[in-house]
Amino acid sequence: MNRCLLILSLLCSAAIYAQTTPGAAPTASPSPREWPVQDGTFDIANFRFHDGETQASLHLHYLTLGTLHRDSQGHTDNAILLLHGTGGNARSLLAPMFSNELFGPGQPLDITKYFLIFPDDIGHGQSSKPSDGLHMHFPAYDYDDMVVSQHAMLVDGLHVDHLRLILGTSMGCMQTFIWGETFPGFSDALAPFACLPVEIAGRNRMMRYMAIDAVKRDPAWKNGEYTAEPVLGLRTASEMIFIMTSAPLQMQKNYSTRVTAEYRVDEYLDRAVAQTDANDLIYYFNASRNYNPAPKLSTITAPVLWINSADDFVNPPELGIAERMVSQMPHAHFFLLPISDATRGHGTHTFAAVWKDHLIDFLSQTGKK
Repeated sequence: MNRCLLILSLLCSAAIYAQTTPGAAPTASPSPREWPVQDGTFDIANFRFHDGETQASLHLHYLTLGTLHRDSQGHTDNAILLLHGTGGNARSLLAPMFSNELFGPGQPLDITKYFLIFPDDIGHGQSSKPSDGLHMHFPAYDYDDMVVSQHAMLVDGLHVDHLRLILGTSMGCMQTFIWGETFPGFSDALAPFACLPVEIAGRNRMMRYMAIDAVKRDPAWKNGEYTAEPVLGLRTASEMIFIMTSAPLQMQKNYSTRVTAEYRVDEYLDRAVAQTDANDLIYYFNASRNYNPAPKLSTITAPVLWINSADDFVNPPELGIAERMVSQMPHAHFFLLPISDATRGHGTHTFAAVWKDHLIDFLSQTGKK
């Protein structure tokens, strides 16, 4: 195959990915749909961060789908919060492999039945972030700050006082556990996908630390006051992210020659570097530095559907953490999806066809009788 034909073949076979799964291998991509999303914003005055810093105005952006409903007592009863992963944004879970499987008529999160809320977390998308101008002087936010700001956006901005479900992927998965501890009773049910409810340590923290360090050691970073992105640092960080979120079976199947494998790496890295701000990356990877819901897991009393995949290199099943921790939550069920041609490593959280049946059963079990 000559190079032109090779490039055309790769481009035609490339999938649409959620921003949280950069290393996922392409597969035949479902056609994207134009969902009738509504944009919204909410500004929190004098937001106090977990470490004591304050910001005069914290700007939050979000998307919604569907129509909000209230029960006979005036409480919201059909709102679902969908939380994206690290480096993602409110549109990440509109990716067709997620939305086409869940949002349509008769599907688990049917938008004629539910009101779906997609926030841009602090540091992401169109919400307040370092690249807006403060650079490394932006407050050092963490996952607790993200959850507290989401709660304020819901209650004070959207006037949502109760959720039917919180479903979070990757970073959003970790936030889901924090939601269960911080605001018990606010949501009928919790669905954390692709994470562990313990301190980020071992290889996971090493990867995050190395990604941050690679950017900071690039002379072009200039302590965050760069005029052009520190490309070498960003490329090194992106290389680690690519491998950590990849699925070996899919990589071997889709890139079975040296030429195709190398082309895929270059194509991904060029795109990732062009779309990433270095300071934003430092902040959103370091936001997990003090995450650790383990000591208070027993306080999560809502039903929990927790799903990981066996080929997740970020949360490897051989650690046995999930099996040890799930029993600490009185109404939690953990499912480890076996490796198959349908799983996509860490990115399986966005490929809803793989786990959709579990979600259907969970919604049925946790619905009003």
